[in-house]
Amino acid sequence: MPTTHIRTCHLCEANCGLLITTEGRTVLSIKGDPDNALSRGHICPKATAITDLQDDPDRLRAPVKRVGDQWQEISWETAFAEIAAKAVQVLGEGGAASVYVGNPTAHNYSVGGMIGHLKRAVNARTNFSASTVDQIPHQLVQMWMYGHNGLFPVADIDNTQTMLILGANPLASNGSVWTAPDVKKRIEALQARGGKLIVVDPRRTETAKIADEHHFIRPGSDSALLIGLLLALDEAGLVNPRAAAALLDARWDTAWAALRRFDVATCAAACGIDEATIRDIAARLGGGEPAAVYGRMGVSVTSFGSLNHWLIQLLNIASGNFDRVGGVMFNQPAADIVATAGAGSYGRFHSRVSGHPEVLSEFPVVALAEEILTPGAGQIDMLFVVAGNPVLSTPDGTNLDRALERLKLMVSVDMYVTATSRHAHYILPPCGPLEKDHYPTFLAPIMVRNFAAYSPAVFDQTPGTKSDWEILAEMSRAISQARGEPAPNIMHPREALDRLLQRSPRGLSLADIEKHPHGLDLGPLQPTGDTKLATPDKKIDAAPALLLADLDRFAEWLAALPPIGGDTLLLFGRRNVRSNNSWMANSRRLAKGPARCVLMINPADAAARGLETGQLVDIESRVGKVQVACEISDDVMPGTVSLPHGYGHNRPGIRLRVAAERPGVSYNDLSDPLLIDPVSGNAALTGVPVTIAAAASMVAAE
Repeated sequence: MPTTHIRTCHLCEANCGLLITTEGRTVLSIKGDPDNALSRGHICPKATAITDLQDDPDRLRAPVKRVGDQWQEISWETAFAEIAAKAVQVLGEGGAASVYVGNPTAHNYSVGGMIGHLKRAVNARTNFSASTVDQIPHQLVQMWMYGHNGLFPVADIDNTQTMLILGANPLASNGSVWTAPDVKKRIEALQARGGKLIVVDPRRTETAKIADEHHFIRPGSDSALLIGLLLALDEAGLVNPRAAAALLDARWDTAWAALRRFDVATCAAACGIDEATIRDIAARLGGGEPAAVYGRMGVSVTSFGSLNHWLIQLLNIASGNFDRVGGVMFNQPAADIVATAGAGSYGRFHSRVSGHPEVLSEFPVVALAEEILTPGAGQIDMLFVVAGNPVLSTPDGTNLDRALERLKLMVSVDMYVTATSRHAHYILPPCGPLEKDHYPTFLAPIMVRNFAAYSPAVFDQTPGTKSDWEILAEMSRAISQARGEPAPNIMHPREALDRLLQRSPRGLSLADIEKHPHGLDLGPLQPTGDTKLATPDKKIDAAPALLLADLDRFAEWLAALPPIGGDTLLLFGRRNVRSNNSWMANSRRLAKGPARCVLMINPADAAARGLETGQLVDIESRVGKVQVACEISDDVMPGTVSLPHGYGHNRPGIRLRVAAERPGVSYNDLSDPLLIDPVSGNAALTGVPVTIAAAASMVAAE
């Protein structure tokens, strides 16, 4: 008999509620859950692809060991024993260990607590994650301003009258660092109540096409726009922090004194948005009605990523929309990591080769290849990759590809043989996605509503398989014991989650939440005053020293800015609702349809190069060159080109048959590790200078 399971989708940050109907171990249907108060019945195409992942014949079902260029299945016991012995050998020879954690771990609550055990087992001090590819500026600015890296001011789209979105495309992402499922209907409701959506992006995105206003912006120039908006507010006499005024002190005046060295006209010229428009937007934001400014990937992956997020916070505060219904507010989740975990750290130590400061206990991923390739004390000889594919998802993937070949021991916890895991000596595959439970511990603080939902596994684990957390726990035990150290005391993730819930301010238990299979609705966002601030004095630090200092670098950039266009174009990325970085490329449901890995180029730039839609072009940056078909479109501004990320599944040895049919090219074979935000170390993937020319050869990338 068919059975319907109530579950939360774990594939992206939207966390949509699902109704999964099964018969035996066969999925009959996946539909949206209309009784889920957060997603309200909405799902996107990714949800239906869960079946593809669960049943994928390319998914590994047992541990494998690389023998020459072949993979040999081995038992779990053999895998853990051999890995432990080799880890001890590498450490004994003076080699250093590192752990790289990929994006999917943020969607898997049970893994987070196990990463620390693995790092301690191998004495890993030089660690990396996908956070420094796209989101560390958020967390760093929040730590400095509000006292904790997990204090995300959430844009209250359901009650605002003006929503300004910069460098984000929530119709494709379903919200990123902003859990906003069913965002299209939320935007339509905003517009129906007389509100306005304004989108700023170098591409006329899916979200921009339904906005009331869209403005092109020079890639990487967001700081100029944001400073221009702040100055326009100031000059119009519209700076009014309202309720936030009680949370500010002399540092607020310090921030303004630093900003007033600039002027609106110069900022307008730099970003490509005219002065009158900047003043109109500022007047709307500061006009008294609720408004919210939200910036995401496009403002994070620039050389001023941290500066951008500081300026966004200042803009929400200055316009009177911080801690305000319809503005931005802190979520009050059931499992509150802000109330129970450390605030974060910065600069306690520095990377061995380039001297990058640690941020939240890790180094920028742009340093991973050099830390593997550069000889000397502390050189990485052993790498553990947990649910990550950095060859395709981090800058200068070609160089990292080469670097991984010299490791003495590499272990990947991964379902597939990917562009990264093909280099591993051992791949340890977790069980299928529907064989795991789910709770959005790390995503609840960014939800547009206070909401909690626990999802039990749909299927029992297939005999002989292990969940991700079990793999990490048992591997950590094996390595610790092989080193002659006590095995770590590992708590079951369910028990750890229950303890976290009960220690949080709401005082709920896991049993309390399990009584609500469609999710426990804890109500809309509400102002919290100073109760959520984690700074020692319960004030907002509006003028972090390193961000004030970075204004000098911005001033130098502003003075030296060349005109946009000419022989060199500025490359920026994009995503599609049917993709999620590189890790869902093997779903046939998501891969079908028109080719998506194409270079979008403005008609004027295409004409100057004699290009036609569908023609193969060579794209060349300082570090690499790829070939792909082009699409001529006025959806991208002149002087720029756009290429999606998450492709490049054509390297030898990859075992992804669906993805291999349309491998595309990797954006990160073009991104430059020298282009970073020096404050946070985040990769600057937007605004990469490239040249475009008709391809010399006719080898298709799709």
